[in-house]
Amino acid sequence: MSGYIFRRILWMVPVLLFISLITFALMHSVEGGPWDQEKKLPDAIVQNLNHKYGLDKPVWKQYLNFVWNALHGDLGVSFQRQDKPVTEIILSGFKVTAVLGMLAVATSMTIGISLGVLAAINRNSVADYASVFLASVGSAVPNFALSIFLIYVFSVKLHVLPVFGWGSVRQAILPVATLSALPTAFLARVTRASMLDILRQDYIRTARAKGLTSLLVLYRHAFRNALIPIITAIGPIAAALVTGSVVIETVFAIPGTGRLFVHSLNARDYGMIMGTTLFYAVVIAVANLAVDITYAIVDPRIRYR
Repeated sequence: MSGYIFRRILWMVPVLLFISLITFALMHSVEGGPWDQEKKLPDAIVQNLNHKYGLDKPVWKQYLNFVWNALHGDLGVSFQRQDKPVTEIILSGFKVTAVLGMLAVATSMTIGISLGVLAAINRNSVADYASVFLASVGSAVPNFALSIFLIYVFSVKLHVLPVFGWGSVRQAILPVATLSALPTAFLARVTRASMLDILRQDYIRTARAKGLTSLLVLYRHAFRNALIPIITAIGPIAAALVTGSVVIETVFAIPGTGRLFVHSLNARDYGMIMGTTLFYAVVIAVANLAVDITYAIVDPRIRYR
């Protein structure tokens, strides 16, 4: 297992290099630059700024300088935030994004898996139809549309929940509910399908014939064996939620990395764009590695050679 983990970590290096190269190329291929404003700056000031930040060098040399600095833990500075280090800005926003993402992950796992198990053990019942209906609605409604609907109902009409900001439990309810809606629906469908497949197996009928209680059969024999596809789905979901939602953070004015990324794109803040993209890539790669390791923990039959 340790050898597998080490090899996976080594594979992250070329992956991150490829992502950084593609991002850097696309970033510099877009028209405009960080100094393009409504009021055009004098050419002398633009030249001095380009020289200060190394933007007057060839693009290939800029990329090599970025990679070299990144290997030493320096992602550069932000052009639009008074030369603050990109790493410091990302970490400050990630504290908020991580809390929002973990709350959404916990909500999705709790409700989604519960609905899926409930639907599977009560197949073709009212509970099954209700779970499938909720999962279908959650999958069909875009999160930006759901956020506007929830704001209209609970903030505009009922005046029970705030719309913007972050820092209190009441401010977290609407963004967490919006962010977790689609993952909850997806996990419910995956759990239901996986549980139904397991419940049809011969060893489940054998366990029941031996006189085991329904709860013991459900937990020890059915649910544990149904976890592999559920864990597979949870990995990318958790990575996506923890790295933040650009739409949700923008709609609810949450100061997380997703909102920072939007502002950096609009401002052509090269350092923030590169830093945030690589940060997202690292989080997703680590989440996928954690999923693969969890496979072996859940199912001892899985071994990595």
